[in-house]
Amino acid sequence: MRLAARIAGILLVTLLAAEALAGNGVGGGILHPPRRELTPEMVAQADAAFTRVHAAREAFEVVAADGVRLRGWIVRAAPGIATGDWVLLYHGQADNRAGMIGQAEMLLRHGDSVVMMDARGHGASEGNMVTYGWLERNDSRAIVDALAAQEHPHCLFASGESMGASAALQSAGVEPRIEAVVAESAFRNLREAAYDYAGLHVSPLLGKTLFRPVVMIGLPGAEKEGGFRAEDVSPEKAVAARAFPVLLICGLDDRTIPARHTRAIYAAAIGPKQMWLVPGAGHTEVQGRAPEEFERRVTQFFFALHAAKGPAVATH
Repeated sequence: MRLAARIAGILLVTLLAAEALAGNGVGGGILHPPRRELTPEMVAQADAAFTRVHAAREAFEVVAADGVRLRGWIVRAAPGIATGDWVLLYHGQADNRAGMIGQAEMLLRHGDSVVMMDARGHGASEGNMVTYGWLERNDSRAIVDALAAQEHPHCLFASGESMGASAALQSAGVEPRIEAVVAESAFRNLREAAYDYAGLHVSPLLGKTLFRPVVMIGLPGAEKEGGFRAEDVSPEKAVAARAFPVLLICGLDDRTIPARHTRAIYAAAIGPKQMWLVPGAGHTEVQGRAPEEFERRVTQFFFALHAAKGPAVATH
């Protein structure tokens, strides 16, 4: 019995030490994901997609409120089908604008022009810290200012996946010119998402129990560096603060940001809301799993809002 107790004690101490090391690593790493550079191959893939819908990219650079330079593209829909509407596309963590090529091509095919920016700390944009929507929502304001001055959108929408979906929702919470959001695999708040990551994508219960020290040790460091409280980095709060239309999407097999996050955001939303939960789809896999239905739902969601606003007035 004494030997068993001693072994159990050693294992417990080892586990706690490992969790402490992991927590310290999480604290430094959560705001500094690996940067995926924009390669010539990605640019060629984008150009091929835009050519298929008779469009071409144009460089677009914006300076955020804190001086960070954000770089990306604007892509105008073909003149014969352009609706006058623009969609801001938000990519996921450790990705870049190329991650949204498929959705961009889809929207351009239906006449919606798109803005494809590398988020701060990603791709070709500047920034040494990623805050999952906290600073990014102010970046969106700068992007909207520049786009509005140059293009005069009829309707302005946003669409994103994972981190990008979360940033899009938080941006719309503070930027009234963003009229509606499509969000796939958004988290409800950063603290809750941390439990899922600490639970090794197996169960959030692990992150809230056995591996809770990882979150307790790691997250305060990220909060201090980022200047936020994790529970305030929250799409759930954003949709409860402003009544903008949302289409919330999540795969029911998502183990990275499980569907309970989407359900919580849906429950909190005070504006017009739709939710589509897709069996068999994992994290940000819905467009790939059900491309025709994804296209139908997203484009109809935006078109209904366009129609309700009335026809676009030519400004050029």
